[in-house]
Amino acid sequence: MHGTGPPLVTPFDADGALDEAALRDLVGWVEDRGVDFLVPCGSNSEAELMTAEERTRTIEVVAEEASVPVLAGTGSPGKRETLAATDAAADAGADAALVVTPFYYGHDQATLEAYYREVADESPVPVYLYSVPVFTDVTLEPETVGRLAEHPNVAGMKDSSGDIGAFQRTLDRTADADFDLVVGAGGVLGQALAAGGTGGVLALANVAPEATTAIYEAHAAGDDECARELTAACVELNHAITAEYGIPGLKYAMRRRGAPAGHARSPHRPIDAEAKAALDDHLADFEDLRGDL
Repeated sequence: MHGTGPPLVTPFDADGALDEAALRDLVGWVEDRGVDFLVPCGSNSEAELMTAEERTRTIEVVAEEASVPVLAGTGSPGKRETLAATDAAADAGADAALVVTPFYYGHDQATLEAYYREVADESPVPVYLYSVPVFTDVTLEPETVGRLAEHPNVAGMKDSSGDIGAFQRTLDRTADADFDLVVGAGGVLGQALAAGGTGGVLALANVAPEATTAIYEAHAAGDDECARELTAACVELNHAITAEYGIPGLKYAMRRRGAPAGHARSPHRPIDAEAKAALDDHLADFEDLRGDL
């Protein structure tokens, strides 16, 4: 995947049910603002709070509406469930599968490498590795990724570590492979692109897709200084919708911008008045920035 794409939020209604109409509208909302691909059932999609049937239906709806590639999250702690979800996603219209590192149990790098080889051997669509240590406490090391990049059905990786040094080391170890390395941390998008990354899967692209598109386009035009400056201008908003206020804050910010984000699912809780005021301030700063995009 090249360019930028959101780990698309899943709109739920006030009772917690999947709102398919809002999801269809949301696909159009982010596509109209320039995203290059879509990632249903990722971390910001609340996929871990959904049933397998709901995840498959979400992917199907997104694939029906999308005019850009669909990279579907299908990873689970075990291979059997991951492969079942990957098969279902492929049948639903996904172009590729984003497979998070197995979590809950601890695994060493050799085990992770063997697992991904087994998944890639059996997957009907290209596999993208996904390292997100903040949620899983598991990190795919650059050396492991370098070896996996040689597999013909391993197409790339989303690196959400936020560690540009490790990102560069991974780039070095995958340089000779046909391998996409995308960053999952919006606060370092410009730096990751300048280092050689191919794009980003970013929570920020849910609420401010114009910004992530502008950052990528600046890089593509050869202006990495502009890409870094735009990234820096979005750091506070990105931090607020990820580390500070999480998915409820992200969905609130999206609704404030007119996106049909719906509600967050339990056990998430709505943000309080103080958080709303802080997010409103960040959104006001973003509206000021939009004139420069």
